[in-house]
Amino acid sequence: TGNMVEWCLPQDIDLEGVEFKSMASGSHKIQSDFIYFRKGLCFGLACFANMPVESELERGARMKSVGILSPSYTLLYRYMHFLENQVRHQLEMPGHYSHLEAFYDDKKGVLPDGKGTPTSQQPVHWLPSIHRYMYPEMKITHPAGCMSQFIKFFGEQILVLWKFALLRKRILIFSPPPVGVVCYRVYCCCCLANVSLPGLGGTVPESKPFFYVNVADIEMLETEVSYVACTTEKIFEEKRDLYDVYVDNQNVKTHHEHLQPLLKINNADKEKYRRLNDQRQMLMYSQEVGEDCSSCEEDLFILFFMEQNNRIFQTLMEVSASQDKTLTADHARGMGLDPQGDRSFLMDLLEVYGIDVMLVIDNPCCT
Repeated sequence: TGNMVEWCLPQDIDLEGVEFKSMASGSHKIQSDFIYFRKGLCFGLACFANMPVESELERGARMKSVGILSPSYTLLYRYMHFLENQVRHQLEMPGHYSHLEAFYDDKKGVLPDGKGTPTSQQPVHWLPSIHRYMYPEMKITHPAGCMSQFIKFFGEQILVLWKFALLRKRILIFSPPPVGVVCYRVYCCCCLANVSLPGLGGTVPESKPFFYVNVADIEMLETEVSYVACTTEKIFEEKRDLYDVYVDNQNVKTHHEHLQPLLKINNADKEKYRRLNDQRQMLMYSQEVGEDCSSCEEDLFILFFMEQNNRIFQTLMEVSASQDKTLTADHARGMGLDPQGDRSFLMDLLEVYGIDVMLVIDNPCCT
């Protein structure tokens, strides 16, 4: 019969499609995995396990996922260990739900009914605008070293992803299972676009992490103007109307001609990457000599890009408030951008965020 929901609490909750979200396509080839996903306004975390059994009815394998849903994903990782234990327990002793019932009774919260959001209720944001001393909750959804793996995996390409994330493009990451580590890449990608300046871009679409998506999500993705997601289903590559940027392993590509220039790494990008690595080396050195144990690589990574983004938008807002509203090559360099190489990126940025500025950087092709 394919994937099916065997048990849930509360029993009247709408879980349509969750049986496909919580078990990645292709998981039958692996022993265990974890998976982040989005269901309506909620986020989910599920742990999957696959156990060989001597049963013709089950075709030699028993596969289950045990998951939880929450309005925010920032604390889901805390229950990873519990879910891993429970999925193993469900494989070995199917139908025994007392531990899950006790967990639900202990943790349950009341969800909004969705019939018009009360004004007092905050919308579900992927990441609040953060002050550097205000985010203990940001030790989220990732093991230690998640950012470090992200940087090592993509190398200088993270600067390409950074531009697409800042432009709020629809980014889809493909990878075969296991999908857990790819869900972390979705999270890291969203961290690239964080800005903490007040009053910026009220009209700009929120960059949403959808984490894992599959063919059952196609209808929902058709309506999204901005998201970051991952999938194990190769069929998505052919559905070009669903995404702007497609990431296959380290290969970042786009079928939109006007976005092609953003795929090129320019000198300013190389300089940013060098600075990021220098800061990481200094952090590792200070940890080795025991001077600094409080800061970690995740903080460094998030602050590096947030400060970079703040500098760009601070400059753009100052120029738009000036009398002549003219953005020069010196402004671009001051923002850490390449006046020529980042010209199309800057033009897109002004359009997406509705910033009224005149760009006077000469295009060398037209001289």
